[in-house]
Amino acid sequence: MEETYSKPASGLSTAEAARRLAKEGPNLLPSERRYLSAILFGTLRQPAFLLLIAASFLYLALGDLHEGLVLMFMVCVTIGVTLFQEGKTEHTLQSLRDLSSPRVLVVRDGQQVRIAGRDLVAGDLMLLAEGDRVAGDAILTATRNLQVDESLLTGESWPLAKRAATPGELDNPKPGAPGGEALPFLWSGTMVVQGEASAKVVATGERSEIGKIGKSLQSMDVGQSPLQQEITRLIRLVAIAAVGFSVLVTAAAAILYGDWLQATLAGIALSMSLLPEEYAVILAVFPAIGAWRLSRAKVLTRRLSAIETLGSVSVLCTDKTGTLTQNRMTVTHAALAGTGAFTLAEMLRRSSLSLKKVAQIASLASKQQPVDPMEKAFHELARETGDVSQTSRADLLLHEYPLTSETKAMCNIWQRNSERMAAAKGAPEAIARLCKLDGDEYLAMQQDIVSLAQQGLRVLAVAEGSMQGTDLPEKMEHIGFSYLGLLGLSDPLRPEIPDAMQQCRAAHIRVIMITGDHPDTAISIAGKAGMSIDGTLTGKEIELLDDAQLRLRIKSANICARITPDQKLRIVQSLKADGEIVGMTGDGVNDAPALKAAHVGIAMGGRGTDVAREAASLVLLDDNFASIVQGIRLGRRIFANMQNAMSYILAIHVPIAGMAFLPVVLGWPLLLFPMHIAFLQLIIDPACSLAFENEPSEHDTMLQPPRSPTAPLFNRPMLLQAFLHGSAAWAMTVTSYYLASKHLPEAQARALGFSVLVLINIALIFSNLSRRRSVLHTIRSANHIPLAVSLTAAAILGFIIYIPGLGGAFGFEPLGAPEFVTVLAIGAASLMFFEATKILFARGMLRAS
Repeated sequence: MEETYSKPASGLSTAEAARRLAKEGPNLLPSERRYLSAILFGTLRQPAFLLLIAASFLYLALGDLHEGLVLMFMVCVTIGVTLFQEGKTEHTLQSLRDLSSPRVLVVRDGQQVRIAGRDLVAGDLMLLAEGDRVAGDAILTATRNLQVDESLLTGESWPLAKRAATPGELDNPKPGAPGGEALPFLWSGTMVVQGEASAKVVATGERSEIGKIGKSLQSMDVGQSPLQQEITRLIRLVAIAAVGFSVLVTAAAAILYGDWLQATLAGIALSMSLLPEEYAVILAVFPAIGAWRLSRAKVLTRRLSAIETLGSVSVLCTDKTGTLTQNRMTVTHAALAGTGAFTLAEMLRRSSLSLKKVAQIASLASKQQPVDPMEKAFHELARETGDVSQTSRADLLLHEYPLTSETKAMCNIWQRNSERMAAAKGAPEAIARLCKLDGDEYLAMQQDIVSLAQQGLRVLAVAEGSMQGTDLPEKMEHIGFSYLGLLGLSDPLRPEIPDAMQQCRAAHIRVIMITGDHPDTAISIAGKAGMSIDGTLTGKEIELLDDAQLRLRIKSANICARITPDQKLRIVQSLKADGEIVGMTGDGVNDAPALKAAHVGIAMGGRGTDVAREAASLVLLDDNFASIVQGIRLGRRIFANMQNAMSYILAIHVPIAGMAFLPVVLGWPLLLFPMHIAFLQLIIDPACSLAFENEPSEHDTMLQPPRSPTAPLFNRPMLLQAFLHGSAAWAMTVTSYYLASKHLPEAQARALGFSVLVLINIALIFSNLSRRRSVLHTIRSANHIPLAVSLTAAAILGFIIYIPGLGGAFGFEPLGAPEFVTVLAIGAASLMFFEATKILFARGMLRAS
């Protein structure tokens, strides 16, 4: 069947598209976005807030209006802080969903522009190619070799051929149901697996077929990682134990002392002190804001669980073109059949007519509206050598034999007056096979290839064929071709790559280049990038190796050349079998299995297909290897800050729980009531979710080996340090409160004991922000959130103690100057103790037995 593909029409105007977008709404399917009401409802269901609300109503029911209203105000403030944190997290996630939604190439104002899928409107003219996901229901206006996978809607696993619509169908489109061969309709969510087309959009969003079904393809996968599942189980178990223990303590205290009100309030305070709800905050906030930080480093996170794994990557498998290089192709050398390899300037002096012939055929063998930089370079070469006949070619193109992993070449059939000719380009070995080269001619070609490849050039061969008759051969191999020559394309190395490679070496991350280029080209670029060039493995060699042999060879091979996509998958599987944590880059449809198999699949955002992006965990927005390295640095920072925050929470809960429990057991006046716990939460929550998250990475982050993904969140030294700090904080608080109770009225003693606990809490924050930097260094750093939280907490504490109305609600009386100085001294002493023990742990002088 003769294919139809005409020059795309002008499409909609920008103004008309904006008008339709405002009328129809964005091209979005039902999303999983949580709105403010859902966040509020979820917040109020948390045990800590339920306990606070219960305590407030208990005060009000018993006539303590002042205390009840103050506690209710504290509840509102706490909920407000939580809503701000979760709202910021949800806003970040929604921004990432918008970034990760498919991009679509459309014609606006007669120009091809790539827009976000959400901005597509009915009437837009989409331009589709292999690997694109269809963003809206549409009717085809032109096609070439188009096949579409509609299994998402039909369940049929084989691709379906498509045709262009007739004029009558265009005027009155009736899509019907998905499925069936030779239909002129496309449906949103389906995938182009072969060919190219233009199509007019007829339905978007919930009006599309997939929208009617109610499925969302654009929503981000926010499923829990193993770490999140482990922490969630821990929170659930601790919560159950905390509530049960508090009930027992409440009953025992009421029976022993006969005061059910005080016993109930003490039980509520104890429950609140034991509930580790901050862990849930950390697990929600850190990955979400971390993903936002990664997006600013040009790395889009499609699966939040990948952030945990990113810092553990031990092997990075990267392609060459566009990732290590700038993907700005320029033809700089040529080797015509029988003449040897020369620069373009030398070639023009020697034989401009011969070079013009090769340039013309290379241009004819390329897409006439190219996206690939290599094909753009061939068109530019044809223009520079004087071929000006390209404007009329679109009407003369008869057929295209597309590039495949088997053929490694592409061919276009053109009608020239009464004759037909074939223009082919591809890998030199593929063109040699098509031209049936042997003997001296093949040997000369190989010498030219080596000469060009050793200069770091990408080498492609060009051939011309003639045809007789009107029938088109089923395969290009049935056409008789004549070899014309080679073209060498220069793609400069990105200037930041050598430094990024050095960072990888320092971080004990091995880098493997996997490319389809000639081995000599790969070796040249690897040398310029600063990679080790000792071990090279080719696709032909891999074909001869079984899995065990490949696993052994890949240990010493840092350059893999002439590799096919299915061999990428074998390489990933071999590295994983050897215990490596693998990051893999890819951009094509056939790269999807390797991206899915890798621990961290990294798709190219600029030149990558939608298939690759959907299979990957991360999307590289600028296709730059240096951005991957920056992403690994951020991944390590995120996990380290998460560890420090959880260590702080573990430490601060020890004195809070101890002071909620010990006075009840010993019959002392209670130090902590629910409102005191609520005040402490106002310090702890923003500290753990904002202050720790914003902390910069350690200076030696990229000098450490990758973290094992099976390593526990808390190792023994971390646990020992947290419990030591927590125990010391509890000991200082209980001692100061006990001595104050002997010499001060109850309300003053409570004010002193609580003030000590607040200052010790602040000291724990600054001491736990970094495991290697001193507190003075952290204060001088760019992270000002801890200082802001601390100063705000201290100011509010001062208001509460010294403003009579507030002090009475908290059971406080103002402190005198000696008591105030005592509080400051204990706070300073606690900070010095925490810093001293931190140094000892960092130097290994304190160890867990």
